[in-house]
Amino acid sequence: MNLKLLSAALLSTALLIGCGDEEENIDVEGCEHLKEGPSSTVNASATTTNLSQVKDDHRRYDISLVDVTGGKGGSVSFSATEEADYVLFTGADVQVAIKDANGQTVAIEDSKTSSSECAEIKGRHTIPMKVGLHTLTFGPTPQASVSVVIEAAAHDDGHEH
Repeated sequence: MNLKLLSAALLSTALLIGCGDEEENIDVEGCEHLKEGPSSTVNASATTTNLSQVKDDHRRYDISLVDVTGGKGGSVSFSATEEADYVLFTGADVQVAIKDANGQTVAIEDSKTSSSECAEIKGRHTIPMKVGLHTLTFGPTPQASVSVVIEAAAHDDGHEH
């Protein structure tokens, strides 16, 4: 009986140590994908219809921006598959706005322009999202493109980290 209890305690401790600080791990994940990919190139749209889609699939999306008032910008779509906080990492310090499927603005919970984990993170935005389609709008910016990685903030997303 004591051996089973000891084994359970050791396993629990190992899991806690292995998972570590959730915020730190998600930044490591964001850094890894911003640096190494894999990557896909998508085009932003000046309108909010027929948008290219980005996903939280451990992939970097290199978004080609279009001409908008004040510089470059544009929109892409993101479909949240669960109600959760999502972290949007950007490889450029670019303004971002989020709207839900009803066109309502989704408030960004927390924004930073860097991470201690790597220099590639120029934007780190925590966004609470409900299940459904969202529009991510970037710009205006002088940048011609922006690299984006999206990660679910919840550690129980079923992915190996």
